[in-house]
This record gives sequence, C-alpha cells and structure tokens, in this order.
Amino acid sequence: MKEIVLINITGPDRPGLTAAITGLLAKAQVHILDIGQAVIHDTLSFGILVEMPAGQGSSDVLKDVLFRGYELDQQVRFTPVSAEEYSRWVEGQGKARHIVTLLARRVTAEHIARVSEITARYGLNIDHIDRLSGRIPEGLPEDQGKGCIEFSVRGEPADAAALRAEFLAIAQELSVDIAFQQDSLFRRNRRLVVFDMDSTLIDAEVIDELAKAAGVGEAVAEITERAMRGELDFRASFRERMALLKGLPVSTLDSIAESLRLTEGAETLIAQLRRLGYKTAILSGGFNYFAERLQQRLGIDYVYANALPVENGLVTGEVEEPIVDGQRKAELLRQLAQQEGISLEQTIAVGDGANDLPMLSIAGLGVAFRAKPLVKQSAKQAISTLGLDGILYLLGFRDRDGA
Repeated sequence: MKEIVLINITGPDRPGLTAAITGLLAKAQVHILDIGQAVIHDTLSFGILVEMPAGQGSSDVLKDVLFRGYELDQQVRFTPVSAEEYSRWVEGQGKARHIVTLLARRVTAEHIARVSEITARYGLNIDHIDRLSGRIPEGLPEDQGKGCIEFSVRGEPADAAALRAEFLAIAQELSVDIAFQQDSLFRRNRRLVVFDMDSTLIDAEVIDELAKAAGVGEAVAEITERAMRGELDFRASFRERMALLKGLPVSTLDSIAESLRLTEGAETLIAQLRRLGYKTAILSGGFNYFAERLQQRLGIDYVYANALPVENGLVTGEVEEPIVDGQRKAELLRQLAQQEGISLEQTIAVGDGANDLPMLSIAGLGVAFRAKPLVKQSAKQAISTLGLDGILYLLGFRDRDGA
C-alpha cells in the first residue's frame, strides 16, 4: 500500500534548501502530489505532500530529510495522510474559486479578521493569502500608503448578494475597499479598459469648471450633482447645463484644460495597461475638446465624448447628437469589444456617476471609482480608498510587476 505523507519545513530562508530536500526525495523515487512555499520577512514555510512508492518503507528517506533539515537550521514535521483524507482533498479541486481583494492605506489585523470571519461564515475556505502591494517604508504618511491583500477562497457562497452587502458594510465602516470576484480565466485575460473622464480620470467635472468661468457655477454644479446621483435624467440635465453656458468665450477653454488635474494613480494605471498590451478608451458625458487633450497626454486609444459647439468664438449652448449618455456608453463598450474581437467578459469599465451604471453592469469587471452611494451599491466592485491604480490589484498584479 502506498504511503502519503505531508512534510512541513519552517525556518530561516536559505538558497538551495528546496533543491536539497527534493534531491533526497528523488533518490527514493517519491511522487510529489502537492507543493507550496512562502517566505515572510526571511522566514520560510515550505510544504510538500508526497507519495512513497509501493513496497518501499518511508522511514529511511524521511530520516534523511529530518537530518538535512536540522543541518540547514529548519524545523521539520511529518504528518501521515490517510486514503480517505487524500480523496476528500482531490474531490475539493472541482469547487468554485473566488478572489477577495482587500485594499487600504494601511492594512490592520482588524481588517484581516473581519474579512476572514465573513468568508468563513459564508462557507468559503481560504486556500491562499498573498500581499500584492509593495513594502511600506517606515515613516511614510498614513494618507500615502498603499496596501493590498489577496485571498484565494474555495467554495460557493449560499447567498452571494448578502456576502457582497456585508463586505460593502464593513468597507464603509473601516474605510477600506473589498472586492469579491470569481477566479476565472477571464480575470487574467481582459484586454480593453474604458473610463469615464470627469471625476474618474480627472479630479473635476469639466462642465462645472466651464460654468464657473461663465458665472453660473452654482446653478450648474447643483444640476451636475443631482444627475450623477441618479436623481435627474442625464440627457435633460445635459441640455439644461449646456444652455447655461451660452456665450462663454472659447478662449477660456485652454486655461481650464491646463488647470485640470489627473486623478491619483491615473498615470500609473494607464502606463501599466499600455505596457501590458491593453486597449484603453474614454467614454465621457463631458466634451471632446478636453477628452482629446487627455488622450494625447496619456496615450489613450479611443475617445468618445460630446461636442462643444462654438460660433464666432463663443459657446452656443446648443447640443449636438448623439449625446454620450449612459446607454450610449454601454453601446460604445459593446462596439469596441466587437471591434477588438473580444467578449464583454474581457472588458473593464470604470466610472463614478449614475450615467456610468449601464456600462459598469455589462463589463466583465465594472468598477465604481470614488462613486456616489447609488453607484457604489449597484456596481460589481468599488474603489474609494486608493487611487485609480488600485484597479491593477483587482487584476492580480503586484507592485513589483510594474518595476
């Protein structure tokens, strides 16, 4: 009868340790059924599940492993695994897998405790925990930190909607972000990312800045805020705001464009996406004039936004069709996916307002970024704590991947 043994090795990380241990096992023609290794602060945790060949005793080879471990300053533990235990382990490989991503300026023990408690209560077993963010230098200000912990969990929650609701509740309570998504082939094979512009790629609503220059700032800002919360129809509110801009000198556009600030992490995110071969697009309810300036600055592939009609050097206040509203954004996302020869599952959409919900809902990964409450509750995922480059963590990228 074949013997199955779990070998656990812990101690100071040393080059050549894996080769030394597996070299001893190789002499006995041992089969490796599972293997895993992690190093935390120069301390090694190494596990190997082995099957000894039939008719050969395991005591000699395991004794050799024990002595070699001692020579390398390691603690070695052997655990016999019964046939029944092994069968249950094999059967578990067909279970669904999900990824829980925790984002925070500083990750605390309470964050980990609350996330792991909820996953356990919904019948999900944590298989693996990994830190995707880089090492935080000592003395870095709290508001400049960037922490991400990824949990790989096995199982299917009985009520996925309730699980997401609990994650959202503690995210708001603890000022963190928690994403829950299926660990599928598409998660690692997305090819197109589309962005809203105002309050997503840039830290402003351009139409509000134009209104300030036209002397109608408060009136337009109030309409914009209500539209982004979903309280007003976007098309009607857009026409109303445009009418208030009538007579604005076109000479003010350049100075407004120069004053617009990119959102935290936007440049990093776009640069990494371009390096990795992603296509990017701006789908904006704002204006082409500003979106195209942003396209040139960041290297965006596609831009779809609204026209800003000008006559005799003055904004006319009129609206040209088609208006890029919520439904138009969703249509454009479908069109771009088809044009690029990919499925919607391979797309990512990012936005902050109610008019972004149609595209967020059909994208493979829809991310509400620093969004209004309605949008955050309705979107598949939300990021409010970190900058826009936090989206890279949802794709499984580590900070060191960008080096």
